[in-house]
Amino acid sequence: MPTQLPHAEAPVTGEIVVPGSKSETNRALVLAALADGPSVLRGALKSRDSDLMVAALGALGVSIRQSGDGLRVAPPVRFKGAANIDCGLAGTVMRFVPPVAILADGPSSFTGDPHASERPMGPLLDGLRQLGALVRGDRLPFRISPPAQYHATASIDSSASSQFVSGLLLIGARLPEGLTVRHTGGRLPSRPHIEMTTQMLRERGVSVAQPDDTTWRVAPGRIAATDTLIEPDLTNASVFLAAAAVTGGTVTVPAWPRRSLQPGALFLDIVERMGADVDRKADSATVSGGAALRGIDVDLSAASELTPVVAALGALAEGTTTISGVAHIRGHETDRLAALETELRRIGVEASQTADGLRIVGGCDLRPAVLHAYADHRMVHLAALLALRVNGIEIDDIGAVSKTMPDFPAAWAGLIG
Repeated sequence: MPTQLPHAEAPVTGEIVVPGSKSETNRALVLAALADGPSVLRGALKSRDSDLMVAALGALGVSIRQSGDGLRVAPPVRFKGAANIDCGLAGTVMRFVPPVAILADGPSSFTGDPHASERPMGPLLDGLRQLGALVRGDRLPFRISPPAQYHATASIDSSASSQFVSGLLLIGARLPEGLTVRHTGGRLPSRPHIEMTTQMLRERGVSVAQPDDTTWRVAPGRIAATDTLIEPDLTNASVFLAAAAVTGGTVTVPAWPRRSLQPGALFLDIVERMGADVDRKADSATVSGGAALRGIDVDLSAASELTPVVAALGALAEGTTTISGVAHIRGHETDRLAALETELRRIGVEASQTADGLRIVGGCDLRPAVLHAYADHRMVHLAALLALRVNGIEIDDIGAVSKTMPDFPAAWAGLIG
């Protein structure tokens, strides 16, 4: 049954506390599982993706339990092989856990949601083969047997996902001779996510060098157990801040970090370029709408997760918005470029795909419709923003938001009023 999304009868104003970063949560869980002792994660995201990560690491022998206001993670003496590890549609699970599995005492098999087999996996699995693992399959489902002897180099094409590089780097210090990873393909997307990975490794005492733009070297050694406070998810925060921009309101997100490696941090610059006012403080970020938004040309290669929110802003702005640098999101939870083009056209927006993005003409006459989520949480964000200005928009699967923010419907309704 489709769900009608709130329409803004007045400017949206308020403050919204956003849960922890998915990207940081799942990296922190993996690094805690690989560490030299127990550690506690506070502020970790509670969502389907993080639940899948907890279950996957648990299947490999990691103890993860609630401890006060945090998660206590205790690594095993030796990872154990596991059958039917469920990756759902979570890119971080399907790309970060298989490298951990090559450290186990036996083979592991991985499964996922029906559409999980459509997500690119070949380069990561090829990288694991180069490290000595026996891998059966090139997409989900697949099976991995640990190496008889570990190798120390992998050359892969990560142009479809930076997670291929991050997944290998996370285990580099645990390999006998460390690890050198080389990217062999074209433009590498989402570099800030790789920087997040290397920074989190360094914070745990791991030596990571980058001799050039496409090579990373991780020295062998211990990964120090480190208690961690997870930042708010700035990509999830962007949809709430965007609500102020499209309705002439004012929305504040507390605990916005002064500096962050999350690509979502770039949203403030983008929405400011489109005409909103942005107030950055030491402990918060506030966006205020006023004059009509204007279309822009924007390269989102470093922050492709923002594409649906920026597409919604473009549809509601004056002029043309061109998003580039995001060809790789055709392999996300769904083909996001095709999905965005289809759903924007469904309500009357003039939208078309380009080789590496979207062209959106704002200022069109828009009409209500039932929009499709494609099991993709970010498509719900698109629909929610459009509904603020177009009364009667519905979404066919509001539950898709459980991937990263299960309480999004209640938080959204509370903010919109």
